[in-house]
Amino acid sequence: MSQRLVIAGTGSGAGKTTVTLALLGALIRRGLSVQPFKCGPDYIDPTYHTAICKRQSRNLDSWMGDEETMKSIFLRASKAADISIIEGVMGMFDGKDPLKNDGSTAHISCLLDAPVLLVIDASGTARSAAAVVKGFQAMAPGQIVAVIANKTGSEGHFQLIEQAVMQECGIPVVGHLLKMPGVNVPERHLGLVPAVERGDLNSFFDALAEAAEKTIDLEQIIQLSAAQKLPAPQQTIFDKKEGISVTVAVAKDAAFHFYYEENLEMLQAQGADLHFFSPLAGDPVPSGADALYIGGGFPEEFAPVLAAQCETRKSVRNAIESGMPTLAECGGFMYLTNELVTVDSHTYPMCGVVEGRTKMKSTRAALGYRELTSTKHAWLPEGTMVKGHEFHYSVFEHTEETLTAFQSKSRFGNKSDGCTVFNTIAGYAHLYFPSNPAVPAALVKAARIYQQKKVTT
Repeated sequence: MSQRLVIAGTGSGAGKTTVTLALLGALIRRGLSVQPFKCGPDYIDPTYHTAICKRQSRNLDSWMGDEETMKSIFLRASKAADISIIEGVMGMFDGKDPLKNDGSTAHISCLLDAPVLLVIDASGTARSAAAVVKGFQAMAPGQIVAVIANKTGSEGHFQLIEQAVMQECGIPVVGHLLKMPGVNVPERHLGLVPAVERGDLNSFFDALAEAAEKTIDLEQIIQLSAAQKLPAPQQTIFDKKEGISVTVAVAKDAAFHFYYEENLEMLQAQGADLHFFSPLAGDPVPSGADALYIGGGFPEEFAPVLAAQCETRKSVRNAIESGMPTLAECGGFMYLTNELVTVDSHTYPMCGVVEGRTKMKSTRAALGYRELTSTKHAWLPEGTMVKGHEFHYSVFEHTEETLTAFQSKSRFGNKSDGCTVFNTIAGYAHLYFPSNPAVPAALVKAARIYQQKKVTT
């Protein structure tokens, strides 16, 4: 047997993240080694998980990655852990398609044969909570093993919900979290990562763990998390490939930190040595780099500092103009444009590689999964399909026509997406390498070609 548990919610706002963080902290306090996961394409929640567990949280996605790939990611990360806790996404059944479970928390639970702990918002409800739970049980027979009531008003309030759910649904309510004014999940933007790295959220984490120890039956949760071991795959996307080693420079700091760990590890499996550098700190592109990867993040929050690092911007521009194969995603794409305009209409110069500017909006510009097929430009072979997602509040305004990087398919239809310049692919989409190992292989192959050109010139 192995221990794993999915924390699902009845919808966004039910309290999945609060309950997950409380459980992670309380289980760690019991001396357990806990491996955290997050369902879906989310970069923020895993940051909290990692800070508490001191183990890198991983994303599990049953739409961007196929079943075997997802299982291999899960097994690889959870190998030495006592228990794995998997935080769901949105409501339990919300995913790619309103008519199917694809990409949903329920789908991932099924694929991993992992029991589900359902989090309900107890505010303003008592017996009606049982009706909610019963509805979820009807759509997922046998998956939900227990319930946690979040935002209860008192111990008496919890007991009303407990009695109703146990009578009508036949599963235990293993505890609750009282409403805790002033103890809220921090806003999921801008200053989060540096705050976590400084330990500024430790008091928040401690308060949640202490609350869980008081009102949640942790021993019962551990017992309910028991599940059959999953068979290990014979081959994985992380198996080392033969080939000449190359250096991939990766921008990583508070402005650029949205990377799937699997993306980085798949580059390493292909033969890449990763060299991290900080544009915020004024680091130039590392000497000896054969490729460049600039992920997403919050360049708009740090635009004045990024603009002031003139030598860094120049080094990025020079590297790209020399033909260095480069991938720039979302925030990285914004960094490569001529300028960035903030919500308060301040304009800051960026790297000046992509002709145009990005302009921040106060409302969300795009959100959702993307299925991308590459054009014949830059380092990715024409017709290569890769999955990913977009989530951004800025728009790109081009001053000159650029070569398209992808044809993008989403629930809104098909469109041209991203751009290529020199040997660079840039755009708003965050690519998910596990959806197609040919993508990191192509980047490393292009890096080897660039490396060889440096030797012969």
